[in-house]
Amino acid sequence: MKKSIIFVVALLLFSCSSEDTSNNEEAMYFPPIGSSTWETKTISNLGWNQDAVQPLLDYLELKNSKSFIILQNGRIVMENYFNGHTASTNWYWASAGKTLTATVTGIAEQEGYLSINNKVSDYLGTGWTNIPLAKENLITNKHLLTMSSGLNDALGDDVSPANLQYVADAGTRWAYHNVYVKLQDVVSEATGQTWTNYFNTKLRDKIGMTGGAWIQNGGLSVYWSNTRSMARFGLLALNNGKWENNQIINENYFRNATTTSQNINLSYGYLWWLNGKTSYHLPQSQFQFSGSLITSAPNDMYCALGKNDQKIYVIQSKKIVIIRMGNEADSSTFGLSDFDDVLWQKINAVIN
Repeated sequence: MKKSIIFVVALLLFSCSSEDTSNNEEAMYFPPIGSSTWETKTISNLGWNQDAVQPLLDYLELKNSKSFIILQNGRIVMENYFNGHTASTNWYWASAGKTLTATVTGIAEQEGYLSINNKVSDYLGTGWTNIPLAKENLITNKHLLTMSSGLNDALGDDVSPANLQYVADAGTRWAYHNVYVKLQDVVSEATGQTWTNYFNTKLRDKIGMTGGAWIQNGGLSVYWSNTRSMARFGLLALNNGKWENNQIINENYFRNATTTSQNINLSYGYLWWLNGKTSYHLPQSQFQFSGSLITSAPNDMYCALGKNDQKIYVIQSKKIVIIRMGNEADSSTFGLSDFDDVLWQKINAVIN
């Protein structure tokens, strides 16, 4: 009799344990390629705070947002559009699209077309800057990925050779500079394909970012897409560069991209911003700020931040991706503003 009781108790414990494990290990969902189908979850299913949803939406609308999405483990929990924007409307990523360039550069490296440790002039030839050859040859693709080229960041968006001037040796100074866009030329030269064609075939089409396009703006190529396409890229980032069973970008490269990349701005990877570090620098400033980039956000978050508050937030510990597109929320002209911190206070009220 005692043996039977012990067996039943053990069986019940095993069943409960198995159920808990299966719930905790729910497979990450990836929306089908070429389909508008996208699985959803509800706030109540997740045990989140429904009462905090409307204050979050009110704040987003007040702050000139056009769209907002939260994914949890790949499934849509919130998807909202404001001020006449729709699910099919394209909007610009601004500098949040730098992470697309970082990703495609990594794909080209894994395919053997280039090395990020090689100097840029190996691909573009000498004279791509207006600095002495010995200094130009110090600049590698990795310096462009990490904003440490040493070129003058105070001369505007023009990246023609005459406007790329020396300030410091590569690797000795961090400065937010649009010279990163030269990586698109490096990829094009290395692969023998146009940047757009290589991007479309190696990244966009493989994860279903349909309808997006690179559009020239003042000499720079800026990506435009609908909000779900941005969410698809965020989901790829959440899964360390893997889409279902297809490793789009080498996992080791992607982890390096979302880890501190140099010892000057600890909150910067390969064109990704990193939260939870002990200090950070901001665009057009050499001042080092103490503390975390966005204090109210999770410490393990990495993010793509663009002008006028375009946002991709990725939090692996919570299996969450958050997208915000719109006009500038406040008076900030750069990718980061106090909007991030207040927005995260509102998000935390929902998800915690």
